[in-house]
Parts: sequence; C-alpha cells; structure tokens
Amino acid sequence: MAIIRDIVTLISGAFSDRKNLPRALISCGVLKAAVALCLLLFKAPGGIFLHHGKGLLYLYFAVLIAVVVFGIMEALLGVWVSSKLDERHAVGKTVLWVSILPLVFVAALGGFRILYRA
Repeated sequence: MAIIRDIVTLISGAFSDRKNLPRALISCGVLKAAVALCLLLFKAPGGIFLHHGKGLLYLYFAVLIAVVVFGIMEALLGVWVSSKLDERHAVGKTVLWVSILPLVFVAALGGFRILYRA
C-alpha cells in the first residue's frame, strides 16, 4: 500500500506544482504499465472472469493490454510535456486525471500485491 500512497502523493504534488508534472506522468505511466504487464503474465484471472463465459475473460485481457499501452503512452507524454512545460501542462494535467481510472483498475485487481511477492 505504500506504493499507492507514494503515487497519490506524486499526483497531488503535480497538481500543486507545475514542475512535478513530467515526473508524475513518467513515474505513474511506467509503474502502471509494469504492474499491468505483471498481472497479464503472472496472475491468472479469477472469480467473475472465469465463471461467466469467455467474453469477460477476453475483456480482462483486453483491458490489461490497454492499460499497458496507456501507461507507456503516459510516460512518453511526460517526456513530451517536459520539453515545453509552460505550453503543454494543461494536456499533461488532463492525462494525469484520466490516468487515475486505470490506476484504480490495476489496484483493484491486486496488481500492487505482485510487487511485494518475492
């Protein structure tokens, strides 16, 4: 849970200080992509995803793949925003707000527990 607390602190710091926005975008994007990729590769879906047909199972994998792609694009956007921060900070803030939903989805699937397992 410390990782989630650190990410939320980083996101809130990015909204209060413009200089923290590229770091928040890159960090959140890389972490989100890595956790979603770990879920894809190392954790089998369970519960509702297995017992209600193949449609939900495919949806599970499709959403995780979309989160991986979104995380990579968010990190690349952080690099893009950092080059002209004064002109592009509104785009960065918008993407950071939108990125909270995939973060909640990955956390709900238990993705951050994978990081603590050795």
